[in-house]
Amino acid sequence: MRLLFCGTPQFAVPTLRHLLKLHDRAVLGVITQPDRPRGRGHQLSFSPVKQVALEAGLPVLQPEKIRSAEAEEALQKFDPDVIVIIAYGQIIPARLLSIPKFGWINLHASLLPRYRGAAPVNWAIANGETVTGLTTMRINAGMDTGDILLQKEIPIGSAETAPELATRMAEAGAPLMADTLRGWAASTIDARPQDHAQATLAPILRKEDGRIDWTRTAREIFNRMRAFVPWPGAYTSFRGQNCHLWGEPVSNGLPAAELPLRKGASPGTLFVHGNGIMVDCGSATLLRLLHVKMEGRKQVSAREFVGGAHVIDGERFSQS
Repeated sequence: MRLLFCGTPQFAVPTLRHLLKLHDRAVLGVITQPDRPRGRGHQLSFSPVKQVALEAGLPVLQPEKIRSAEAEEALQKFDPDVIVIIAYGQIIPARLLSIPKFGWINLHASLLPRYRGAAPVNWAIANGETVTGLTTMRINAGMDTGDILLQKEIPIGSAETAPELATRMAEAGAPLMADTLRGWAASTIDARPQDHAQATLAPILRKEDGRIDWTRTAREIFNRMRAFVPWPGAYTSFRGQNCHLWGEPVSNGLPAAELPLRKGASPGTLFVHGNGIMVDCGSATLLRLLHVKMEGRKQVSAREFVGGAHVIDGERFSQS
């Protein structure tokens, strides 16, 4: 099978490396996003997929717009049997879908039709899911609406962050894609349409998604802290300045008998309890504060924050 590989971030790399090792697959080339300036020096940086392609000596296409006539002509010249696409970063126009005989096969980081969109790993964690998964599908003109080929469930650790989960899922996705390509080419996989009535969305992250709503429970806030690493993070305001926080529900390792009673405390209120710094959250739950990073300063422990800022019991983190 002659294939093109279309992808950009690190999440796509394990599958590309896996396909390059298979003797029944010929990777003709790679399509990835154009080099972008990154870091303080704004130097042009290759995508992780391009780096692997160059190491393997593969041709690399980097169209500014995949819908351009030049990109279409280049795809046709390769004459691939299939195009594997993983987190490429652009919508594929309908007229390109018929170029490969076996279509464009996508690896999506959710159990479709749940969590369609750009950030399925993040939103699964943010919403408190304990299980997510991977789906291979034949893409169509919609957003993650194509027919399902194979799926694999992936458990989510109770304290697992989005980068940690994404790394595990990327590794699990590589053999799943290889199995999909073999089965699809051999006609041993029956594509099945998605139940669109069950669809949920996982939109691209916005900075505002990271703002902590202290009326949520401590567990809900913790889930969003795990979900929005490294960006936008979980942040709030303290004395008029933004600060990023990391913490955990105090029920983790703290017997119920030792939980302080905070009747009538407003969400976002700080107080010292034993060796910990606590924050009142919604539904009478508590968050143990672990780390704080004030805007423009380095990250410090919660204890260092309280001592350095001379925080007193009853001060509050602001909603705005």
